[in-house]
Amino acid sequence: MDLATVLGIALAFGGIIGGNIVEGGNPAALLNIPGLLIVIVGTLGAAIASQSLANFLGVPKALMTAFFAGKQHDSVQTVELFVTMSDKARREGLLALEGDVDRIDDTFTRKGVQLMIDGTDPELLREIMEIDAGSMKHRHERSFSVLEFMGGIAPTIGVLGAVMGLMTVMQHLNEPDKIGPGIATAFVATFYGVASANVLFLPLATKMKNNSKHEQQYLELVIEGLMSIQAGDNPRIVREKLEGFLVPAQRSSRGEGGAGGSSRREAA
Repeated sequence: MDLATVLGIALAFGGIIGGNIVEGGNPAALLNIPGLLIVIVGTLGAAIASQSLANFLGVPKALMTAFFAGKQHDSVQTVELFVTMSDKARREGLLALEGDVDRIDDTFTRKGVQLMIDGTDPELLREIMEIDAGSMKHRHERSFSVLEFMGGIAPTIGVLGAVMGLMTVMQHLNEPDKIGPGIATAFVATFYGVASANVLFLPLATKMKNNSKHEQQYLELVIEGLMSIQAGDNPRIVREKLEGFLVPAQRSSRGEGGAGGSSRREAA
């Protein structure tokens, strides 16, 4: 469970509802079935119309990565793996890495190492891995772009709901006691549109986008590691190069690089 996502959304809704209570409002008045139907169903319908059905149906699964953090990669461990493999490859040759392939959990890394062992040309290896990485990025973009669209259209649908509510109020101008409550109900739809966009759709799209960026950075680390080993780089050089993808707190102390070197991390 991604605590930041759950806590952030809960805090946002808590602040909104809490503010309503402090102002003397009635939280029950925020519940309006017609407004919900107009905004939620209307927004979903517009999103479906803007995408292929396959893309839209893939959103719920992708959305889970925002709440459950998705597949997590240990970049530090991956750096250590490549440093160890580079030392072994320099001493015994690339074929000596054959026994290490099955112990690699990440599918992308395992594929790259196997291609490298099979003697794939360096340029072709990079091209194959970059195509895989680009395809993954495209799949991620399709998912969060749907949420971004929903975040953009929901407030407008909410305004549409308010207009529809005001049209109903105008039909009862001869009943003054119904005008106030009718206007309040009409604007609930606008509340739903703005709240859903800015507390749900757009924040979740941003979280998914950030997760995708982190994933892409990890894939770049793997590609550079493969290229370095295939080029026969010294383990110390491999470490120096790959630790450029890590935050400072994750990097080993300078002068301790190379195969078998300590991976002591700096204090954050």
